Amino acid sequence: MNAGVDATVPNHPVRTGARARRAVLQGLALLMCTGSALAQGNSGPPPALPVSVVEVAPTSLPNRFEITAQAEGAREAEVRARVGGILLKRLYDEGARVKEGQPLFQIDPEPYRIALEEASAKARQTAREAARLKTLFNKQAVSAKEYEDSVSVNEIAQANLKTAQLNLKWTTVTATMDGVSGRAQRSEGNLITTASDGSLLTSIYQVDPIWVRFGLSESDTARLPGGRLDPKAESTVEILMPGGGVYPQKGRINFLSVYVDPKLGTQQLRAEFPNPDARFMPGQFLKVRLTTGKQDNVYLVPQASVIQTEKGFMVWTVGEGDKVVPTPIRTGIWIDRNWVVLSGLKPNDRVVVDNLIKIRPGAVVAPKVVPLDTSPLFPAIATDDKGGK
Repeated sequence: MNAGVDATVPNHPVRTGARARRAVLQGLALLMCTGSALAQGNSGPPPALPVSVVEVAPTSLPNRFEITAQAEGAREAEVRARVGGILLKRLYDEGARVKEGQPLFQIDPEPYRIALEEASAKARQTAREAARLKTLFNKQAVSAKEYEDSVSVNEIAQANLKTAQLNLKWTTVTATMDGVSGRAQRSEGNLITTASDGSLLTSIYQVDPIWVRFGLSESDTARLPGGRLDPKAESTVEILMPGGGVYPQKGRINFLSVYVDPKLGTQQLRAEFPNPDARFMPGQFLKVRLTTGKQDNVYLVPQASVIQTEKGFMVWTVGEGDKVVPTPIRTGIWIDRNWVVLSGLKPNDRVVVDNLIKIRPGAVVAPKVVPLDTSPLFPAIATDDKGGK
């Protein structure tokens, strides 16, 4: 006979324990459902995220390029010796402004002074001889050949006298134009020659106006109508100062190359700027901003609103039901505090400009329209009447 437990007995301990466990589980399930229902009833949908937006509209904007450039003198002259000799003295301060005709160097003049005295004596002698033979020729006392020979000798002597006078004058080397002087290539005591490698003494640079040379790359010119800079289009050039700000004197293009430099791959341009206080010097590297022509049907959006992803650039726009939508865009250049958007936006699109980190696709926002900031990023630097800071 089986000695096991008879579970059919109503008050048996095993059956009673099973009913108790079921009751406890049912109570717990009811409690969890009640708590979940209460939690859902108290939370509700999340509140809309407040954001600032700008309403964009198509516009026409000038083409702008920011390019590295280099300054050069409007005129650059080499100061060379025309006669040889020992350099006695430098007569100017290196790097100082000089005037045309100002003495810069003194070459030993004594040999040329002696040569001038000899040439002068010879010229006086030949002049007297030519005059004497002329009198005799008029009396038919000498032949025509003798007289003509004396005239020729006198002419040669007079020419030699002029050469001697010039050589003595050239021992004082003077500035050939107004400008800023360079460093002296030779020091006192050096032997100066008239050969090309021994005659250079210094250089002079005209810095007012100053010329600024730069180039447009192929990617730059591709943004222009026809793929090239139109020389007839209204263009301005500005210098962006290293510490911020814009040089107040605007430049004008005075040279536009008609071909692309094969070494640099750029179209070379040159602009001219007033430079009365010599703020810019030849050889100095600068940054210029070229503005020329215009581009139509483009949009401006704040730089802070543009996000760069692995697929390109995008902005968040507010769509129907105030839900945010990721919108891919194609950007152009920066203009002050804003990006130029070439495509991807439509008129009256609302572009989100803040709280970008908290935004997720489809999130509901509470948009507030704010104006677009178009104030200059680099204001012009104030100058006095002479162009100084």
